[in-house]
Amino acid sequence: MGKTISAIALALMLAGCQQDDLATGPQGPEVPAGPEPKVCQAEALQYLVGEPAHVLETMRFAPPTRIIRPGMAVTMDYLPHRLNISIGKDERIARVTCG
Repeated sequence: MGKTISAIALALMLAGCQQDDLATGPQGPEVPAGPEPKVCQAEALQYLVGEPAHVLETMRFAPPTRIIRPGMAVTMDYLPHRLNISIGKDERIARVTCG
């Protein structure tokens, strides 16, 4: 009885692997075409680099936008339409990027 259950469990695990292989194809999952990289408008905001971080208090940005401070935990997911504004240790804007 124990061997039968083990064999069934093994068969189910292998079947799950085969379904994953079929879904992703031989070269991994297909990446859908997303928005163009310039869609977050980071290029237009490069004038902010070097400015004090407090200038952001008077500005409004379209979501999704995140202000990243030193040591702050952020997700590693890449969203081309998300605006990232990185603040340096000197409390000045260090980078403005998409992602």
